Amino acid sequence: MKRRPLGIFLRGAGMGAADAVPGVSGGTIAFISGIYEELINTIKQFGPSAIGAWRQGGLRGLSLHLNLAFLVPLLAGVGISLFSVAHLALWLMETHPLLLDGFFFGLVAASALVVGQASQGWKIWYLLPLLFGLLLAQSLPGMMPLVLLLGNEALVVMVAGCIAISAMLLPGVSGSFLLLTMGLYGTIMGAIRSLDLGIIVLFGMGCVVGLALFSRLLSWLLRRHHTATMQLLLGFIVGSLPVLWPWRELLRYQMGPEGQLIPLDHRYLLPADYAALTGDSAQVAGVLALMAFGALIVVLLNRHADRRPIDTKLGAGKE
Repeated sequence: MKRRPLGIFLRGAGMGAADAVPGVSGGTIAFISGIYEELINTIKQFGPSAIGAWRQGGLRGLSLHLNLAFLVPLLAGVGISLFSVAHLALWLMETHPLLLDGFFFGLVAASALVVGQASQGWKIWYLLPLLFGLLLAQSLPGMMPLVLLLGNEALVVMVAGCIAISAMLLPGVSGSFLLLTMGLYGTIMGAIRSLDLGIIVLFGMGCVVGLALFSRLLSWLLRRHHTATMQLLLGFIVGSLPVLWPWRELLRYQMGPEGQLIPLDHRYLLPADYAALTGDSAQVAGVLALMAFGALIVVLLNRHADRRPIDTKLGAGKE
């Protein structure tokens, strides 16, 4: 069954919306909507092999090689959503942070179940990639401020783009959150909103490098070690859940180069403790309702997902 461009566009719009919010990964949306492996394989096609495809088949051969019928509507959805949601995401983060976190907590938690179901068979050593994913998801944010030590502003933005786009390809690892821990989230989102081409170009160059390298690594892992890679991705998703827990207290932070607050450590609270600590409403009913709504979206998307790799069947991992 051939996917319709509108369906691909809407999946891209979902990915763009997720990538705009710290704590959520566009890779999660790609996985639960059934396009994750096709996305990774499509990105991998950009390279020297594309020149050979163009020489042999012309523009039609190049289009088929790069899977443009899939990629163009997907990127259109990501781009339009990212530019439009950039404003909305910042507003929601400032005015309704508990409700926004509740929605994405439900969405990501349900996504963990989807990834867990995608694994075929089980071996005891699969606990290793699962634990590695958990530990890496927990440790990455604390390592990100080290990027600022590079000093050169242009280099910092390019490296940030490389890291952020690589994270966006991983379900559960939020590129936006890593940008936040680098102290660059406001800078990048502000550049997108104001069309600051200097920063956008530098960030984009880093993204291109990250996509070229990381997509090939992921494609190889999915092709050769499919189930173990699914466990790694599951670890990333479960490890990212604390970041989205609505009721938390900031314990440790540092100031970024532009005076922005970079969160480093939180204490996770029950709703009653949060209300007592802050004096604000915990909005329990609204948060729980949006958690359920986020989980429902995952269930509906997964029910209609069509998980087809593009050229080879990656599901037959060689383990």
